Amino acid sequence: MPEHPTPPAQDCLLALRDVIDGPLHEIAGRFSRFLSDRWPHTALVVFTRECTGRPRKVAGDTETINKVTIGELEQLKALVEPGHALGITATIAGAPRTVWAVQDPIGTLLVLIPRASRKRLPEPAALADLFGIVATSIRQQVAQASPDYLAESRAASTERARTIAEMAAAQETALVAILTTLRSTRLDDHRARVAATESASAALVALRSAQKTDLALSEEPASAAFTKLRKKIRQTLRHHDAQLDLVPPAPAARPLPGDIAHAARAMTLTAVLAFTAQKGLGRLRVAWESDDTSLRIDVRDQESGSLDVNDLRHQLDGRARTLGATVELEAVPGWGSRMTIHLPFEPTHDHAGETRLESLNRRELEVLRSLTQGKRNKAIAAELGVTESTVKFHVAGVLKKLEVSSRGEAAALAINAGFAPHPL
Repeated sequence: MPEHPTPPAQDCLLALRDVIDGPLHEIAGRFSRFLSDRWPHTALVVFTRECTGRPRKVAGDTETINKVTIGELEQLKALVEPGHALGITATIAGAPRTVWAVQDPIGTLLVLIPRASRKRLPEPAALADLFGIVATSIRQQVAQASPDYLAESRAASTERARTIAEMAAAQETALVAILTTLRSTRLDDHRARVAATESASAALVALRSAQKTDLALSEEPASAAFTKLRKKIRQTLRHHDAQLDLVPPAPAARPLPGDIAHAARAMTLTAVLAFTAQKGLGRLRVAWESDDTSLRIDVRDQESGSLDVNDLRHQLDGRARTLGATVELEAVPGWGSRMTIHLPFEPTHDHAGETRLESLNRRELEVLRSLTQGKRNKAIAAELGVTESTVKFHVAGVLKKLEVSSRGEAAALAINAGFAPHPL
């Protein structure tokens, strides 16, 4: 026995650190395990608009969580006061259920479906406080827009968009066919025909509404994205003497995909900090311009020209490589410094990546396919029937052959090169 056992509160903090220290797309599972003793539950959902790729982070009973809709979560948010937790009966996963819900002050929602024997929510204040820490961690990870987050977000957004488009096309065709048939004057039973027509019309409206809701979650208006950036820049440089010239994109600019909006803010702010590190900086211009295919970020100063180009390029390289962006940097002492970034809205087809993919053997390709799905070593090992140490060996081989430094970059390279994220 140790002389000084670890206090329970410290145990809790250490365990909570493990929850927030890890891949963002696995945070629901880690948080579910953390809560399971004090708040027993069968399913957990974290709903956040911060994560455009995966606004729902889920853990627990697959059959239940797969039925939870964005509309249900939005309705539940309206019932829970920010900063509080409560037990309530609400429609979740298509049926009225007892749920434990918490809404963090920034609008992130936690939903627990308690085990059948547990109805009353224990320690609501403690649950709200713990979730507040987790929600803050999620927001910070998204704001930093790491290459791993961007790769996971882009892969999720691409797959979701494809699935929704296919589902919408199939269901819309079916509903239009039903309406056409029911509106036929050759059918009898007027009342039945009217009722059926109303039902089909309502279903069609709901389907189109779901598409719009999902689109709102996966895109940001360019002007709104820049407004967030402007606020962050002014907060960061409130004690700096440089004159700021912040030029937003045109009001009619195309909405930005969520991963592009997060990356653009993070990369712009990184550049701004690098530029303001120059001595004697008097004026800084930051501008965003966009067309139908890409966003152009332009940051420049006048006269300084002492920008550490190599250091800034190193800071931007991971995000740029993940999203297929190009970064141009120049600094001329006495004249000025400039950074220009072109961020494509859609993944570019990477022919160099294709060449590197050809160097992988069959087992490494299987491991890479799992990496594009965001799986960790344990899950990959179970799927392939090998040990975790063997998976680590293959992951190291994949990173070396693809000339990347992280799993997220490997996944991004594979997706950009057209490598299928799922077995054919």
